Amino acid sequence: MTEKLDLYCFTIEQLKEIKRGLENRVDVSVYADPEFDEYQMNEIRLGLENDVDVNIYAKPEFDDGQMEILRLGLEQGLDVSIYAKPDYISYQMDVIRKGLEDGVDVNIYAKPEFDGWQMEQIRLGLKEGFDVSTYANPEFDSLQMEQIRTGLEQGLDVSIYARLEFTWGQMCDIRLGLEDGLDVSVYAKPDFEFYQMEEIRVGLEQGLDVSVYAKPEFDAGQMYQIRVGLENGVDVSVYDNTEFEYGQMEEIRLGLEKGLGSEESIQLAYTPNVYVSDTDSEKFRLCNEIIQLIDNTERG
Repeated sequence: MTEKLDLYCFTIEQLKEIKRGLENRVDVSVYADPEFDEYQMNEIRLGLENDVDVNIYAKPEFDDGQMEILRLGLEQGLDVSIYAKPDYISYQMDVIRKGLEDGVDVNIYAKPEFDGWQMEQIRLGLKEGFDVSTYANPEFDSLQMEQIRTGLEQGLDVSIYARLEFTWGQMCDIRLGLEDGLDVSVYAKPDFEFYQMEEIRVGLEQGLDVSVYAKPEFDAGQMYQIRVGLENGVDVSVYDNTEFEYGQMEEIRLGLEKGLGSEESIQLAYTPNVYVSDTDSEKFRLCNEIIQLIDNTERG
């Protein structure tokens, strides 16, 4: 065999793999091909040493990572034909292999339209015996799928939020509300972004009348100021108006908490805060000291 091989066309690392194969008495002709890099050669050699049918993956179109997952499946006696496709990256292959290992119906997710992370969420659901049809949809990203699967684990009615128009963050807030037994219908609406939902959910947890601020026109910062006002027992009707920005609402709320009247508190929202940095303060002090020294010198 060595007479037919042009050994000089191989790299040192490839030659090492050929040498290891010969030392271990395997048929190195299967991988003694410059088309295979040393990592691919290593996977083929390991397969030969473990007496698996390496012809399934000893192909240049499979990278070493894909070869490894195919080799592991063959060593486990699994039917790797379902994932022995170059279209699958190694992570996708591995999730399919784990599904075969778990004994679940991998045909549900062994599809190129699912990325590896989506496949993993479907596999975990199948392993736990869930009806994954709720989320086995390539239009859901893996984070959305995770929120739906977690809801199924908790025995929740995931149909409330298993909708494509909700981001994973929105789904999370709705799920947390369901776990706490809250009336999530107040905020389980695509009109509310994640942080708005969070403010409404926290308000519900505290038993507040969230209807005051559970309105899409209030951003999360404004909602926060109204919620804190309700917590502290102030008359939030003084500032629960979209014409006030978050910072203005804060000034009014703080005024009300100090016992100021409505008009006085509202006035605070329009009073500019003058901020003097430490550098400016030091500069001002030095200027005054220099002016005094000059005055003293002139009087001197």
